[in-house]
Amino acid sequence: MFERDKKSIISLLFAWNETVLPQILPALILVLVMSTAFSSLIYFNVIKIATFPTISFSIFGVILSIFLGFKNTACYDRWWEARKLWGTLIASSRHILRETLLLTKSYRVLILNYLILFSSVLRYRLRNTPLNADLLSNYSFLSDSDIKILLEQKNPPQFILEKIQHVLITALKEQAVTDIIYNQINTHITDLGNVQAGCDRIKDSPLPYSYSVLLHRAVYCFCFILPFSLETTLGIGTPFLVGLIAYLFLGLDALSTQLEEPFSLNINGLPLDKMVSNIEYEMNKDLLN
Repeated sequence: MFERDKKSIISLLFAWNETVLPQILPALILVLVMSTAFSSLIYFNVIKIATFPTISFSIFGVILSIFLGFKNTACYDRWWEARKLWGTLIASSRHILRETLLLTKSYRVLILNYLILFSSVLRYRLRNTPLNADLLSNYSFLSDSDIKILLEQKNPPQFILEKIQHVLITALKEQAVTDIIYNQINTHITDLGNVQAGCDRIKDSPLPYSYSVLLHRAVYCFCFILPFSLETTLGIGTPFLVGLIAYLFLGLDALSTQLEEPFSLNINGLPLDKMVSNIEYEMNKDLLN
C-alpha cells in the first residue's frame, strides 16, 4: 500500500496506477465490445429481438448491489481491524521502549532487539513468506544456533515473545527490575500476543469461498446481459451506460477482493514494510543513544 495524493480532482479522475482499473480492464473491454456489437446489429436492423422487461434487470441490479455492498463492508472491516491490530503493535512497542529504561542496558538491548525481530517475523508469517537463514542473518544479535532454533519453530512470533518473557523473568529474579515494572511490561507483551492472535484469525479466516464465487459470477453475468435490457431504451448509446455500470460493479467486486486480504502485497494491502521499518528505526535510534 502506498501514500497517494488525493488533493487534485483531476488526478483522482484520471488515476491509473494503484487502482483496480488495470485488473478489471480485460473484462470491461469485453463487455463494451459485446455491447457495441449487439447495439450496432440492432440499430442497423441486422437482427431483431423481443423487448426484455426492464423491471427484471432492475430487481437483479438492486439485489446484486445489496450483496455486493455487504461484501465490501465485510472486507473493509477485515482491513480496518488488521490496521488497528498493527496500530496496537506499534503502540505496545513504544510503551515497552519507554518502560525498559529502568532495566540494565544488557537486558534492555536484548528485549528491544527481540521486539524488532517479532514485528518483522510476524510480517513474514502473515504474508506466508517462509523464514530462512538469509532473512534472519540481518539481525546480528542472533547466533547461528539461535537462527537454527527459530527456523525449527512452527510459530516463530510466539517463540520470540516467549524469549522476551524469559528475559524479563531472569531480570526479575536478579532484581534488575521491580515487580511493578515487570507487570507493566508483561501487560504489553500480552498485548503483542493478542495482536498476533488477531492477525492470524484474519489471515486464516477469509470470507466463505462459495459466497465469493457466487457473487463474482453474479456480477459478471449481470454485466454481460445488461445490454439486452438497455438497448431498447438507449439504442446506439447503450455501450456508454453499460460501460459505466460495468466499471462500478466490476470495480467494487475487485476492490472487495483486495481488501479481504489486508496483509497481502496488492495495492490496497497494509504497508507492513513501512510499519516494521518505523519500529526498527525507533528502537535502533534509542539503542544508539
